[in-house]
Amino acid sequence: MRHLVLLAAAAVPAATALPAAALAQQETSVLPMVSASGTLLDVTAEGRTTRVPDVATIRAGVVNQGADAAGALAANANAMTRVLAGLKAAGIAQRDIATANVQLSPQYRYQENQPPVITGYQATNSVTIRFRDIARAGKVLDALVAQGANQIEGPNLSIGEPDAALDEARTDAVKRARARADLYARAAGLRVLRIVSITEAGQDAGGPGQPPMLMARAMAMKADTPIVAGEKDITATLQVRFLLG
Repeated sequence: MRHLVLLAAAAVPAATALPAAALAQQETSVLPMVSASGTLLDVTAEGRTTRVPDVATIRAGVVNQGADAAGALAANANAMTRVLAGLKAAGIAQRDIATANVQLSPQYRYQENQPPVITGYQATNSVTIRFRDIARAGKVLDALVAQGANQIEGPNLSIGEPDAALDEARTDAVKRARARADLYARAAGLRVLRIVSITEAGQDAGGPGQPPMLMARAMAMKADTPIVAGEKDITATLQVRFLLG
């Protein structure tokens, strides 16, 4: 998106040379942001760079149903214990596993002109798993399924430490803004004198996007699920104001 604003900033004569009405008007007007006379040009530019994601996040859980609340919850707890043991066996550190959601809800049967009847209960327990070796994501997914996880989301791929990449994107945005300002200035018969201000309007640090969702059955997998990291764009959007002359 391109945004161009041209503002003329003309030098103002001494106040003593103005009539009273003009002096009153001058006192209530908004002064230009720069003291020198010239033309102000606002440019919005997006800079970008790329990185290979180095962090994978998976959300996995178990869903159980039972005739009563206690039975559903107990079966769910046993299933989640097996899933956690499977994650530990797969080499996932305890600090990288966190409970995401625990839920117990009644299940109803609906009939016309009759109040709903509780037919049982559904228990859900899910955890988030975070790890840096993305090549292992497929094996972790398969291990989850083998241990009884029947609800899986992910993997979510992201950049673990995006600061250096964001700085590259910011530098690229400034270069793009300057090149565009030079273009506009030449078209208007002017030249860029200096930058007046820079404001960061937004950024994308290569965080996780919308992951695919897999509804998995508790069964052993015959082959590793392939996971490809690809590349992510890291972007920074700047609003740069230039003084033209």
